[in-house]
Amino acid sequence: MAASFFIEVDHAQEQKAGQAACGDVFLSQKLDGGERVISVLADGLGSGIKASVLATLTATMAARYAAEDADIARAARTILETLPVCSERQIAYSTFTIVDMDRRGETRIVEYDNPPFLLLRDGEVQPVPQTEMRLPTAIGRDAVIREARFTAQPGDRIVICSDGITQAGVGQRATPLGWGSDAEAVFLKETLKERPTISARQLARTLVQKALSLDNHKAKDDTSCGVIYLRKPREVLVFTGASVDRAMDKELAKLALGFEGRKVICGGTTAGILSRELGRPLEMDLRELDPNVPPVSSLEGFDLVTEGAITLAVVARLLEEHDNPELLKPNAATRLAGVFLDSDIIHILAGTKINEALQDPSLPQDLDIRRNILRRLKQVLTEKFLKEVRVKFV
Repeated sequence: MAASFFIEVDHAQEQKAGQAACGDVFLSQKLDGGERVISVLADGLGSGIKASVLATLTATMAARYAAEDADIARAARTILETLPVCSERQIAYSTFTIVDMDRRGETRIVEYDNPPFLLLRDGEVQPVPQTEMRLPTAIGRDAVIREARFTAQPGDRIVICSDGITQAGVGQRATPLGWGSDAEAVFLKETLKERPTISARQLARTLVQKALSLDNHKAKDDTSCGVIYLRKPREVLVFTGASVDRAMDKELAKLALGFEGRKVICGGTTAGILSRELGRPLEMDLRELDPNVPPVSSLEGFDLVTEGAITLAVVARLLEEHDNPELLKPNAATRLAGVFLDSDIIHILAGTKINEALQDPSLPQDLDIRRNILRRLKQVLTEKFLKEVRVKFV
């Protein structure tokens, strides 16, 4: 398999109703320049702050051991014996699931007490052979560790979850013992049949929302889902700022015509240049007016056209402060954030011609020069959302 495939990883979660913190923790990290991705879902004992601490400690340790290719038995025993003991129940553990995948599809999954992972291929759940090992622990309870190794294929999705998913609806007439993994699998198959290109982000959110609906939209337990999706990358090309060399204008138009992914313009001057070079009218859309963000425009062949520096600065802040900024009030910034989050590889062509408006000291402090805004944007998209961002200045 070519290494051009992309590993999309995302998650959704809802904390137990009435709690100040979620007792589930989902962590992901890229290794080897993005060729390998490790994801961990940990579920701390109970709920609230204490559970969150247990889960955070577990997820952090599990990710580190997986990154170092440590012996599974030794790593699991260390994790379980490191956790503090609950004074009430005299047990101390956090469940966990570790998914370690590279771009060739080579995959290792290690589970301890979480609901079993599901491998979805061509819309169907695929059985995966697993090995089990029992480890004695200091708390007198054998830990059963499950491990699976296989080669994922392009289009495969791996779905992992906490028991807030499988136990959703417990006590209800239709689901007296909880929803269960079988029903979860059926729901996922039906969702993929209706939306075969659904992203990892959207699929995780859809599953969590379904579990919430079974609990009358008040989670009875921390509820989390993570999705790892191996596929061809979804790419977006962003034009922002005018080039210092006007001869580049025609080249930008050629790039726009030849690019096969989504295309976005951020900047009025940039939009004007591409409108002129392509011979297409540029029209402003006043349906989503917002006092804090300039409105969007429309230009044939482009998925989104926004103002430049102000909008990009708002998007950077939204991504830094929110996990799901695209769900906030619709405006140019939240729409642009949604485009970024639904893409895997983000190409940014940034013009270096100085915009005098960006040098006005009376403007808000958040309005930094374009280069620094793009630096912030790249950092949050790369580190927090695991996107691949390529910035080229022209």
